[in-house]
Amino acid sequence: MLFNLLQGYSGIELFILLFARLFVVFCVLPLHEYAHAYVATKLGDQTARLSGRLTVNPLAHLDAIGAIMIFLVGFGYAKPVPVNPRNFKNPKKGMAITALAGPLSNILMALFFLILYHIVILFKSTVIVSSIAYFLYFACTINIGLAVFNLIPIPPLDGSRILQLLIPSKYYFKFAQYERYIILVVFALIIFGVLDRPLAVLDQLLFNLLDFIVSIPFKLFS
Repeated sequence: MLFNLLQGYSGIELFILLFARLFVVFCVLPLHEYAHAYVATKLGDQTARLSGRLTVNPLAHLDAIGAIMIFLVGFGYAKPVPVNPRNFKNPKKGMAITALAGPLSNILMALFFLILYHIVILFKSTVIVSSIAYFLYFACTINIGLAVFNLIPIPPLDGSRILQLLIPSKYYFKFAQYERYIILVVFALIIFGVLDRPLAVLDQLLFNLLDFIVSIPFKLFS
């Protein structure tokens, strides 16, 4: 999978893809983490705000290894936002809602870029229009990939915080204590392409759903 980035794209497409991933690292990931911090703050936990994470400044959220993985495999991460569930009225529910905020922000951004993409492709095809369309498409699909990846129900990904609502706490915490090793295994599987197929299927399903929703008004007025 390390070489997939170089395959199947023309020079201009590859440049736009790399630019889109740079955009993700410095704009999308910070918004993902800001969503966590914002929701946690609204639910009563001030830990993220006091730690300087209630901001869209990318320098506050950037993780070097996570950023590199974005470029290499299309999946990565920023520094986790600190959250203290004891500050929530309902700790399990508060953690689940806070965790869901990150992937949901990616889905909303994917929708935003997809809407712009459909608008742009209405214009006469030129090099500039095609370049903008490619960028919007890649930015959309990268957001979808981040949402799907973060919703995998394994610690420390956001999906695991949602999973805790469905299983007894004693089992969840026993599972969570191995999160450092679990995530390393997951990233290894991604790097070596083992998870390419299942993640691609989930990405495509989500993209098709969003594209169906976005396409409705364009079809009505075409």
